[in-house]
Amino acid sequence: MEMQFEPISAKRDRPFVIAGPCSAETEGQVMATAKELAEQDIDLFRAGIWKPRTRPGSFEGVGKEGLRWLKRVKEETGLKVTTEVAKAEHVYEALKYGVDVLWIGARTTVNPFSVQEVADAISGMDIPVLIKNPINPDLPLWMGAIERIYKAGIRKIGVIHRGFSFHGETKFRNVPRWQLAIELKRNFPDLMMICDNSHICGRRDLLQEVAQEAMDLNYDGIMTEVHPRPDEAWSDAKQQITPATFKDLVDSLVVRQETTDDIEFLTHIDDLRQQIDELDDDLLKLLGQRMKVAERIGEYKKRNNIAILQTSRWNEILDQVMGKATAQGLSKDFVDTLLRAIHQESIDRQEKVMNRQEA
Repeated sequence: MEMQFEPISAKRDRPFVIAGPCSAETEGQVMATAKELAEQDIDLFRAGIWKPRTRPGSFEGVGKEGLRWLKRVKEETGLKVTTEVAKAEHVYEALKYGVDVLWIGARTTVNPFSVQEVADAISGMDIPVLIKNPINPDLPLWMGAIERIYKAGIRKIGVIHRGFSFHGETKFRNVPRWQLAIELKRNFPDLMMICDNSHICGRRDLLQEVAQEAMDLNYDGIMTEVHPRPDEAWSDAKQQITPATFKDLVDSLVVRQETTDDIEFLTHIDDLRQQIDELDDDLLKLLGQRMKVAERIGEYKKRNNIAILQTSRWNEILDQVMGKATAQGLSKDFVDTLLRAIHQESIDRQEKVMNRQEA
């Protein structure tokens, strides 16, 4: 489905900035944060009113009482406000109190029924909607949420990249998997894309690094959790920062140009891209040759009735290649992903050989 989106905000030479506490806790906390952020010219003040938590018993938000506080933020600071909605009731209450932008959270995006309920509730309205990626790295699910909101007649749509769940060792709370967000942008080039560096990082010391990487990838802006006393926050304390720290973070960001008319740059970049194209051709030829060898191995295994998967051999390959990759300056995550994809293709090729019916 071809979709045309309207801009949520005019493009400027600085990031689109969304900031505010993870959760609206008290009226005083909300107003204190908003008044400091109002001096920083942020674009949207965020605060969670309803907080979907992984397990019951933790703080799940103050509910619609917090919407009155957001209304007061608008009246006293002039800031536009946004909050998360997960069902029709949330939509109706948020709009009743003048919330300017709605966002759909990761736990809602993962459920098409919930997204459709929100879409039905806002059908035909003129309200901007931001859609976070689903918890799991499922690009079609993310795209499906966008399409459901678009079919409801909403044209001011943006997405929030907040990272994906990962079982294993990682420095992130939710691994970025930048390539999925890039692929989404390739499918919807006019879509506003915001980086939620707070949920990707899960810790304060990585926030600037991730925000800058988003700028380097031509994201439109950032969404960061800000609290007057982060260590006392009722939810996600480790990833929140003070308004003053947030100002320093935003001031440090370098916004990249998407393109340039500089002839020297264009000439050199074309030369380098030509080299990349030639190397890619070489890589594809080598991979094709490798798969032919894998098929020959499959034929030999078939004649000798040997199982396709040889765990000891696979572990040997991983160990050998990881050492060589480090020497080449390649990251372990990249090489691991590449090797596993190559290994799976080899298994698939051998599987076809093993089950091929002889003429």
